[in-house]
Amino acid sequence: MDVLSDVIAAMRTGQPRSARVRWHAPWGQQFPTVRGSAGFQVVLQGSCRLIPPGGDAPIALNVGDVVFLPHGSGYALADSPTTPLTEPACDPLNDPRFEDRYASATVGKTGQDGSQAVTVTLCGGYRLDPSRAHPLLADLPEIVHLPARLGHRPELRAAVGLLGGELDNPRLGADTVVPALLDTLLLYILRAWFDEQSERGTTAGWAAALGDPAISAALHALHRDPALPWTVETLGTQAGLSRAAFSRRFTTLIGQPPLTYLTWWRMTTAARLLRESDASLGEVATRIGYTSEFAFANAFKREYGTAPGKYRRQSRAEPQSSGLDVTAPQPVVTSPVRNAEQ
Repeated sequence: MDVLSDVIAAMRTGQPRSARVRWHAPWGQQFPTVRGSAGFQVVLQGSCRLIPPGGDAPIALNVGDVVFLPHGSGYALADSPTTPLTEPACDPLNDPRFEDRYASATVGKTGQDGSQAVTVTLCGGYRLDPSRAHPLLADLPEIVHLPARLGHRPELRAAVGLLGGELDNPRLGADTVVPALLDTLLLYILRAWFDEQSERGTTAGWAAALGDPAISAALHALHRDPALPWTVETLGTQAGLSRAAFSRRFTTLIGQPPLTYLTWWRMTTAARLLRESDASLGEVATRIGYTSEFAFANAFKREYGTAPGKYRRQSRAEPQSSGLDVTAPQPVVTSPVRNAEQ
Protein backbone atom coordinates (compact mmCIF):
# COMPACT_ATOMS: atom_id res chain seq x y z
CA MET A 1 0.00 0.00 0.00
CA ASP A 2 0.99 3.66 -0.20
CA VAL A 3 2.23 5.51 2.88
CA LEU A 4 -1.03 7.17 3.92
CA SER A 5 -3.12 4.01 3.49
CA ASP A 6 -0.54 2.05 5.49
CA VAL A 7 -0.63 4.57 8.33
CA ILE A 8 -4.41 4.31 8.70
CA ALA A 9 -4.39 0.51 8.43
CA ALA A 10 -1.70 0.24 11.10
CA MET A 11 -3.44 2.48 13.65
CA ARG A 12 -7.15 1.83 13.12
CA THR A 13 -8.87 -0.50 15.58
CA GLY A 14 -12.51 -1.25 16.26
CA GLN A 15 -15.44 0.33 14.42
CA PRO A 16 -15.87 4.05 13.72
CA ARG A 17 -19.00 5.97 14.73
CA SER A 18 -20.82 8.71 12.90
CA ALA A 19 -23.97 10.80 13.19
CA ARG A 20 -25.86 13.53 11.38
CA VAL A 21 -27.12 15.98 14.01
CA ARG A 22 -29.67 18.77 13.74
CA TRP A 23 -29.10 21.44 16.42
CA HIS A 24 -31.80 23.99 17.38
CA ALA A 25 -30.55 27.22 18.98
CA PRO A 26 -29.58 27.88 21.64
CA TRP A 27 -27.24 24.92 22.04
CA GLY A 28 -23.75 24.11 23.29
CA GLN A 29 -22.08 20.72 23.71
CA GLN A 30 -18.81 19.67 25.29
CA PHE A 31 -16.66 16.82 23.96
CA PRO A 32 -13.98 15.47 26.34
CA THR A 33 -10.39 14.55 25.63
CA VAL A 34 -10.20 10.86 24.67
CA ARG A 35 -6.79 9.25 24.39
CA GLY A 36 -6.44 7.01 21.36
CA SER A 37 -9.09 8.62 19.20
CA ALA A 38 -9.60 11.01 16.32
CA GLY A 39 -12.77 12.73 15.17
CA PHE A 40 -14.25 15.20 12.73
CA GLN A 41 -17.08 17.70 12.45
CA VAL A 42 -18.54 19.00 9.17
CA VAL A 43 -21.09 21.82 8.99
CA LEU A 44 -23.84 20.92 6.50
CA GLN A 45 -26.24 23.77 7.29
CA GLY A 46 -26.06 27.01 9.28
CA SER A 47 -23.03 27.97 11.34
CA CYS A 48 -21.51 27.43 14.78
CA ARG A 49 -18.41 28.01 16.88
CA LEU A 50 -15.77 25.47 17.80
CA ILE A 51 -14.37 26.32 21.24
CA PRO A 52 -10.85 24.91 21.71
CA PRO A 53 -9.53 23.89 25.13
CA GLY A 54 -7.32 26.21 27.15
CA GLY A 55 -9.24 29.40 26.49
CA ASP A 56 -8.13 29.82 22.87
CA ALA A 57 -10.31 31.99 20.65
CA PRO A 58 -13.43 30.26 19.22
CA ILE A 59 -13.23 29.21 15.56
CA ALA A 60 -16.15 30.26 13.35
CA LEU A 61 -17.46 27.35 11.27
CA ASN A 62 -19.68 27.84 8.25
CA VAL A 63 -21.36 25.59 5.69
CA GLY A 64 -18.86 23.17 4.16
CA ASP A 65 -16.16 23.69 6.80
CA VAL A 66 -14.41 20.53 8.01
CA VAL A 67 -12.66 20.20 11.38
CA PHE A 68 -10.46 17.21 12.20
CA LEU A 69 -9.09 16.46 15.68
CA PRO A 70 -6.36 13.83 15.17
CA HIS A 71 -5.27 13.51 18.81
CA GLY A 72 -8.63 13.17 20.56
CA SER A 73 -8.37 16.63 22.13
CA GLY A 74 -11.36 17.97 24.04
CA TYR A 75 -13.40 20.83 22.58
CA ALA A 76 -16.91 22.26 22.47
CA LEU A 77 -19.40 23.24 19.77
CA ALA A 78 -22.03 25.93 20.27
CA ASP A 79 -24.30 28.22 18.31
CA SER A 80 -22.60 31.17 20.07
CA PRO A 81 -19.51 31.57 22.27
CA THR A 82 -21.80 32.89 25.02
CA THR A 83 -24.17 29.89 25.09
CA PRO A 84 -23.73 27.69 28.21
CA LEU A 85 -22.34 24.24 27.43
CA THR A 86 -24.35 21.11 28.15
CA GLU A 87 -23.15 18.87 30.96
CA PRO A 88 -22.04 16.14 31.09
CA ALA A 89 -19.73 15.92 28.13
CA CYS A 90 -21.08 13.80 25.29
CA ASP A 91 -20.09 10.14 25.84
CA PRO A 92 -21.33 7.60 23.26
CA LEU A 93 -19.69 4.65 25.04
CA ASN A 94 -21.74 5.07 28.22
CA ASP A 95 -24.89 6.68 26.86
CA PRO A 96 -27.72 4.32 25.73
CA ARG A 97 -28.62 6.84 23.04
CA PHE A 98 -25.47 5.72 21.20
CA GLU A 99 -26.42 2.10 20.66
CA ASP A 100 -26.41 2.63 16.89
CA ARG A 101 -22.98 3.29 15.41
CA TYR A 102 -24.48 5.38 12.63
CA ALA A 103 -27.46 7.59 13.36
CA SER A 104 -29.33 10.83 12.83
CA ALA A 105 -30.43 12.93 15.80
CA THR A 106 -31.99 16.24 16.80
CA VAL A 107 -30.88 18.48 19.67
CA GLY A 108 -33.16 21.12 21.19
CA LYS A 109 -36.76 21.97 20.46
CA THR A 110 -38.26 23.83 17.56
CA GLY A 111 -40.27 26.90 18.52
CA GLN A 112 -43.90 27.22 17.45
CA ASP A 113 -42.97 29.79 14.87
CA GLY A 114 -39.91 27.83 13.73
CA SER A 115 -37.79 30.91 14.24
CA GLN A 116 -34.83 29.26 15.98
CA ALA A 117 -31.65 29.01 13.96
CA VAL A 118 -30.79 25.47 12.88
CA THR A 119 -27.33 24.04 12.40
CA VAL A 120 -26.79 20.59 10.90
CA THR A 121 -23.45 18.85 11.47
CA LEU A 122 -21.94 15.58 10.35
CA CYS A 123 -19.64 14.10 12.97
CA GLY A 124 -17.58 10.96 13.27
CA GLY A 125 -15.01 9.26 15.46
CA TYR A 126 -12.28 6.69 14.96
CA ARG A 127 -10.48 4.40 17.40
CA LEU A 128 -6.70 4.66 17.05
CA ASP A 129 -4.31 2.47 19.04
CA PRO A 130 -1.68 4.72 20.73
CA SER A 131 0.77 1.81 20.83
CA ARG A 132 0.85 1.85 17.02
CA ALA A 133 1.04 5.62 16.54
CA HIS A 134 2.74 6.64 13.32
CA PRO A 135 4.93 9.78 13.37
CA LEU A 136 3.00 11.10 10.38
CA LEU A 137 -0.07 11.67 12.56
CA ALA A 138 2.06 13.05 15.39
CA ASP A 139 3.00 15.91 13.05
CA LEU A 140 -0.62 17.06 12.78
CA PRO A 141 -1.82 20.00 14.91
CA GLU A 142 -4.43 19.55 17.64
CA ILE A 143 -7.12 21.01 15.37
CA VAL A 144 -7.12 20.82 11.56
CA HIS A 145 -9.55 23.37 10.10
CA LEU A 146 -10.35 23.08 6.39
CA PRO A 147 -12.58 26.05 5.44
CA ALA A 148 -14.92 25.57 2.50
CA ARG A 149 -13.72 27.24 -0.68
CA LEU A 150 -15.67 27.25 -3.93
CA GLY A 151 -14.24 24.71 -6.36
CA HIS A 152 -11.73 23.29 -3.86
CA ARG A 153 -11.57 19.64 -2.75
CA PRO A 154 -14.54 18.30 -4.78
CA GLU A 155 -13.71 14.73 -3.73
CA LEU A 156 -13.93 15.68 -0.04
CA ARG A 157 -17.28 17.40 -0.60
CA ALA A 158 -18.57 14.35 -2.49
CA ALA A 159 -17.60 12.01 0.37
CA VAL A 160 -19.32 14.30 2.89
CA GLY A 161 -22.48 14.34 0.77
CA LEU A 162 -22.58 10.55 0.42
CA LEU A 163 -21.97 9.97 4.13
CA GLY A 164 -24.58 12.53 5.15
CA GLY A 165 -27.12 10.91 2.83
CA GLU A 166 -26.52 7.45 4.26
CA LEU A 167 -26.92 8.68 7.84
CA ASP A 168 -30.04 10.67 7.05
CA ASN A 169 -31.69 7.79 5.19
CA PRO A 170 -30.05 4.42 6.03
CA ARG A 171 -30.80 1.68 3.51
CA LEU A 172 -29.80 -1.92 2.90
CA GLY A 173 -26.03 -2.29 3.05
CA ALA A 174 -25.48 0.76 5.26
CA ASP A 175 -23.30 -1.23 7.67
CA THR A 176 -20.87 -1.80 4.81
CA VAL A 177 -21.20 1.52 3.03
CA VAL A 178 -20.83 3.83 6.05
CA PRO A 179 -17.49 2.43 7.38
CA ALA A 180 -16.06 2.59 3.86
CA LEU A 181 -17.19 6.21 3.51
CA LEU A 182 -15.75 7.08 6.93
CA ASP A 183 -12.37 5.67 5.90
CA THR A 184 -12.58 7.52 2.58
CA LEU A 185 -13.45 10.77 4.32
CA LEU A 186 -10.52 10.38 6.74
CA LEU A 187 -8.09 9.89 3.88
CA TYR A 188 -9.49 12.89 1.98
CA ILE A 189 -9.14 15.08 5.08
CA LEU A 190 -5.51 14.05 5.52
CA ARG A 191 -4.81 14.52 1.81
CA ALA A 192 -6.28 18.01 1.92
CA TRP A 193 -4.18 19.02 4.93
CA PHE A 194 -0.94 17.69 3.46
CA ASP A 195 -1.72 19.40 0.14
CA GLU A 196 -2.19 22.69 2.01
CA GLN A 197 1.16 22.31 3.76
CA SER A 198 2.84 21.64 0.44
CA GLU A 199 1.25 24.76 -1.07
CA ARG A 200 2.55 26.79 1.89
CA GLY A 201 6.09 25.54 1.30
CA THR A 202 6.47 23.58 4.55
CA THR A 203 10.12 22.59 4.80
CA ALA A 204 10.21 20.00 7.60
CA GLY A 205 8.25 17.03 8.90
CA TRP A 206 6.08 14.48 7.17
CA ALA A 207 4.12 17.07 5.21
CA ALA A 208 7.36 18.22 3.60
CA ALA A 209 8.51 14.62 3.09
CA LEU A 210 5.34 13.62 1.26
CA GLY A 211 5.55 16.78 -0.82
CA ASP A 212 9.17 16.10 -1.75
CA PRO A 213 9.19 14.00 -4.98
CA ALA A 214 12.46 12.27 -4.12
CA ILE A 215 11.71 11.30 -0.52
CA SER A 216 8.08 10.51 -1.35
CA ALA A 217 9.20 8.09 -4.08
CA ALA A 218 11.50 6.27 -1.64
CA LEU A 219 8.80 6.10 1.04
CA HIS A 220 6.22 4.69 -1.36
CA ALA A 221 8.71 2.08 -2.62
CA LEU A 222 9.57 1.05 0.94
CA HIS A 223 5.91 0.77 1.92
CA ARG A 224 4.91 -1.11 -1.23
CA ASP A 225 7.43 -3.87 -0.50
CA PRO A 226 9.15 -3.72 2.90
CA ALA A 227 10.53 -7.25 2.32
CA LEU A 228 13.02 -6.13 -0.32
CA PRO A 229 16.66 -6.01 0.86
CA TRP A 230 16.66 -2.23 1.05
CA THR A 231 19.85 -0.29 1.67
CA VAL A 232 20.41 3.44 1.85
CA GLU A 233 21.88 3.22 -1.64
CA THR A 234 18.92 1.36 -3.20
CA LEU A 235 16.44 3.69 -1.54
CA GLY A 236 18.50 6.60 -2.83
CA THR A 237 18.19 5.14 -6.31
CA GLN A 238 14.40 5.16 -5.94
CA ALA A 239 14.69 8.82 -4.96
CA GLY A 240 17.06 9.65 -7.78
CA LEU A 241 19.70 10.87 -5.32
CA SER A 242 23.15 9.83 -4.27
CA ARG A 243 23.45 7.75 -1.11
CA ALA A 244 24.73 10.66 0.97
CA ALA A 245 22.28 13.23 -0.39
CA PHE A 246 19.32 10.89 0.11
CA SER A 247 20.31 9.96 3.67
CA ARG A 248 20.79 13.60 4.61
CA ARG A 249 17.48 14.77 3.13
CA PHE A 250 15.49 11.81 4.52
CA THR A 251 16.86 12.29 8.02
CA THR A 252 16.22 16.04 7.93
CA LEU A 253 12.58 15.67 6.86
CA ILE A 254 11.54 12.47 8.66
CA GLY A 255 13.60 12.96 11.81
CA GLN A 256 15.36 9.59 11.69
CA PRO A 257 17.75 7.79 9.31
CA PRO A 258 16.26 5.71 6.45
CA LEU A 259 17.15 2.28 7.82
CA THR A 260 15.91 3.18 11.31
CA TYR A 261 12.52 4.05 9.85
CA LEU A 262 12.60 0.90 7.68
CA THR A 263 13.16 -1.32 10.71
CA TRP A 264 10.43 0.43 12.68
CA TRP A 265 7.96 0.03 9.82
CA ARG A 266 8.86 -3.64 9.35
CA MET A 267 8.18 -4.32 13.02
CA THR A 268 4.90 -2.37 12.88
CA THR A 269 3.85 -4.45 9.87
CA ALA A 270 4.90 -7.65 11.63
CA ALA A 271 2.81 -6.74 14.68
CA ARG A 272 -0.24 -6.21 12.48
CA LEU A 273 0.29 -9.57 10.75
CA LEU A 274 0.64 -11.30 14.11
CA ARG A 275 -2.62 -9.77 15.32
CA GLU A 276 -4.68 -10.13 12.18
CA SER A 277 -3.41 -13.22 10.30
CA ASP A 278 -2.62 -16.86 10.95
CA ALA A 279 0.73 -16.68 9.15
CA SER A 280 3.48 -18.62 10.87
CA LEU A 281 6.35 -16.73 12.47
CA GLY A 282 8.56 -17.80 9.59
CA GLU A 283 6.06 -16.45 7.05
CA VAL A 284 5.77 -13.16 8.93
CA ALA A 285 9.56 -12.87 9.00
CA THR A 286 9.79 -13.47 5.24
CA ARG A 287 7.04 -10.96 4.44
CA ILE A 288 8.93 -8.15 6.16
CA GLY A 289 12.37 -8.99 4.78
CA TYR A 290 13.97 -11.36 7.30
CA THR A 291 15.48 -14.63 6.02
CA SER A 292 15.97 -15.90 9.58
CA GLU A 293 13.09 -16.42 12.01
CA PHE A 294 15.61 -16.10 14.85
CA ALA A 295 16.83 -12.69 13.62
CA PHE A 296 13.21 -11.53 13.21
CA ALA A 297 12.31 -12.65 16.75
CA ASN A 298 15.26 -10.75 18.20
CA ALA A 299 14.43 -7.58 16.26
CA PHE A 300 10.77 -7.80 17.25
CA LYS A 301 11.61 -8.26 20.93
CA ARG A 302 13.89 -5.21 20.83
CA GLU A 303 11.01 -3.12 19.46
CA TYR A 304 8.08 -4.51 21.48
CA GLY A 305 9.75 -5.94 24.56
CA THR A 306 8.24 -9.39 24.03
CA ALA A 307 8.67 -12.36 21.70
CA PRO A 308 6.42 -12.39 18.58
CA GLY A 309 4.64 -15.60 19.61
CA LYS A 310 3.78 -14.19 23.03
CA TYR A 311 2.69 -10.90 21.45
CA ARG A 312 0.26 -12.82 19.22
CA ARG A 313 -1.20 -14.78 22.12
CA GLN A 314 -1.65 -11.65 24.23
CA SER A 315 -3.26 -9.66 21.43
CA ARG A 316 -5.74 -12.42 20.68
CA ALA A 317 -6.57 -12.94 24.34
CA GLU A 318 -7.92 -9.37 24.56
CA PRO A 319 -11.42 -8.45 23.31
CA GLN A 320 -11.14 -7.36 19.68
CA SER A 321 -13.16 -4.19 20.20
CA SER A 322 -11.30 -2.97 23.25
CA GLY A 323 -8.33 -1.39 21.50
CA LEU A 324 -6.09 -2.61 24.33
CA ASP A 325 -2.40 -1.85 24.18
CA VAL A 326 -0.85 -5.30 24.43
CA THR A 327 2.68 -3.93 24.48
CA ALA A 328 2.32 -1.92 27.68
CA PRO A 329 2.69 -3.37 31.19
CA GLN A 330 -0.75 -1.98 32.11
CA PRO A 331 -3.46 -2.23 29.41
CA VAL A 332 -4.96 1.09 28.38
CA VAL A 333 -8.48 1.12 26.98
CA THR A 334 -8.92 3.49 24.05
CA SER A 335 -12.23 4.94 22.95
CA PRO A 336 -13.66 6.88 20.00
CA VAL A 337 -13.95 10.62 19.94
CA ARG A 338 -17.19 11.83 21.45
CA ASN A 339 -19.89 12.28 18.85
CA ALA A 340 -22.40 15.16 18.88
CA GLU A 341 -25.37 12.79 18.98
CA GLN A 342 -27.68 13.71 21.87
